[in-house]
Amino acid sequence: MKKTSKGLFACCIAKRRFALIVPFMICSTYTVARQQQSTKPNVIVIVSDDAGYADFGCYGGKEIPTPNIDAIAKSGVRFTDAYVSASVCAPSRAGLLTGRYQQRFGFEHNTSTQVSKGYTLADVGMDLKEQTIGNEMQANGYRTIAIGKWHQGDEPQHFPLNRGFDEFYGFTGGHRDFFGYKTKPARENVLYDNREAVAESKVTYLTDMLTDRATHFIEENQKKPFFMYLAFNAVHTPMNARKDLMARYAHIPDSGRRAYAAMMTSLDDNVGKLLNRLKQLELDKNTLIVFINDNGGATNNASDNGLLRGMKGSKWEGGIRVAMMMKWPGQISTGLVYHQPVSALDILPTAIASAKGKPKGTLPLDGVNLIPYLKTGNKKEPHQALFWRRGVAAAMRTGNWKLIRVQDKDTQQVLLFDLKKDLSETNNLANIYPAQVKKMLYRIQDWEKGLDTPHWGSSYGGKNQIMKHRMETKGRAMERLYP
Repeated sequence: MKKTSKGLFACCIAKRRFALIVPFMICSTYTVARQQQSTKPNVIVIVSDDAGYADFGCYGGKEIPTPNIDAIAKSGVRFTDAYVSASVCAPSRAGLLTGRYQQRFGFEHNTSTQVSKGYTLADVGMDLKEQTIGNEMQANGYRTIAIGKWHQGDEPQHFPLNRGFDEFYGFTGGHRDFFGYKTKPARENVLYDNREAVAESKVTYLTDMLTDRATHFIEENQKKPFFMYLAFNAVHTPMNARKDLMARYAHIPDSGRRAYAAMMTSLDDNVGKLLNRLKQLELDKNTLIVFINDNGGATNNASDNGLLRGMKGSKWEGGIRVAMMMKWPGQISTGLVYHQPVSALDILPTAIASAKGKPKGTLPLDGVNLIPYLKTGNKKEPHQALFWRRGVAAAMRTGNWKLIRVQDKDTQQVLLFDLKKDLSETNNLANIYPAQVKKMLYRIQDWEKGLDTPHWGSSYGGKNQIMKHRMETKGRAMERLYP
């Protein structure tokens, strides 16, 4: 059958159109792919509370399975020498949230009513001049939420919605019951959904509720970049465990340890729920996740710090070295184990860099972007030194050297350890290496020149810090005498 001239003309036009459409389709597909590749990653920071260093499977724990938390390390990097900037809850979180040593703005102690001269109770909380990680991520186009424990001040000006977070679901104090209160809770224990108090009759089990709110936020914001600060209060006291999980650990004879194991399992199950929801929504490959514990295991929750000496509240490794891991598919190699010292201070600059942004705040950061240091072949150290101070006790780590300085009126106690040879800090080398002691004491003093005076004092005073850092103070029972 012969084609007419009209048919031939139509056929020719169709071919030309197809020739024009195909490159356009290819170009459009490429553009979409490029846009998808350049989309800012979501960032989620998960914080656990008072967990033991050795209670995570990926850090050697055998008694309590933590497969979901371990999966973060397996899919990315596990830090063996990760530190927080304080060994107690509130100042540790202030450092994480600002990327700056919290002593620079007077947040040296847990919040208390013992205000320093020149300050009032309204000043007890994170200094208003400081930019939080929420502020920074908002400035880079992110929707932000803080979930769980805040502990950065109870006054309205310190409320998360006034400190860089678009949404808040949690409580402002340092701890609260995991189940609902039978009577009206204290202000710092109220569970808030943004600015509205949640009825205690609706509180089922807090660890589950925090995760439900987290997954709901992810679902609502899946088409735009979001930042989440998910600060679980597990496994901080009170030791409120679900009965079904307590039964799972009936073989553990100590009831405190049994409750702790059940609460750790709740924490891990909920981390798994969060990770699964990200995967279901196909967001997992474009999400940077950091998991970190806020300080060492506490003396009152049956946690286990393993080989690390000391617990929460001290400058021993068991007080300041924590479990920390990070994953970001395509940017961080899987199964990586990193041994250089890193800090919770690094989380903020790492998050900003992942968003290809720049810090909004004008104050200098103490943390660094960790991503370049995790690249193959980069042998540089993220930090030449790390510092700690809370009241009369201060510490410093540089290389493998760790120094603790305790000021007792007119006398000064100095402890020096080689962490490579003595991880458990059993052998004080101060008298053997006086030159090293002198050098490190000078560096601590130089660092202290950039600090503000504490805006409030500690409820426990300085004596406990003096007693806690004596070489003869060993073990949970003795440390518990000096909270």
